[in-house]
Amino acid sequence: MKIIDLKRLIKSFGYSFKGLIYTFKEEQNFRIHLFFAVIVIILMVFFKVSRLESLVLIIAMTLVIFAELVNSIFERIVDILKPRIHSYAMVIKDMMAATVLVAAVAAVAIGVIIFLPRILNLFNI
Repeated sequence: MKIIDLKRLIKSFGYSFKGLIYTFKEEQNFRIHLFFAVIVIILMVFFKVSRLESLVLIIAMTLVIFAELVNSIFERIVDILKPRIHSYAMVIKDMMAATVLVAAVAAVAIGVIIFLPRILNLFNI
């Protein structure tokens, strides 16, 4: 018995990346969230934010991207069921979209708290 089966582990990572690539290709909102994550990373480097602020920003970005992935999964599952099977199908999709919205609003609030003073200071405002 192997403690770590390297072949299986590599295969597992392959499936994970395949899922990320599929989501990137198929989900516009996922691409939008990744775009803003890149912007945040650039701002983190430009403004040389503290380790704690970096940690909070990374957690916020990860939460939004995670929520979008879960939302995409639920959308696919619910699409299989369709509203003709159960009236809650659309409600589930709306609730998952709300989950992403809550995460995104929280991430924006965190970004504003961390970056707005720096941006204002940059322009001597």
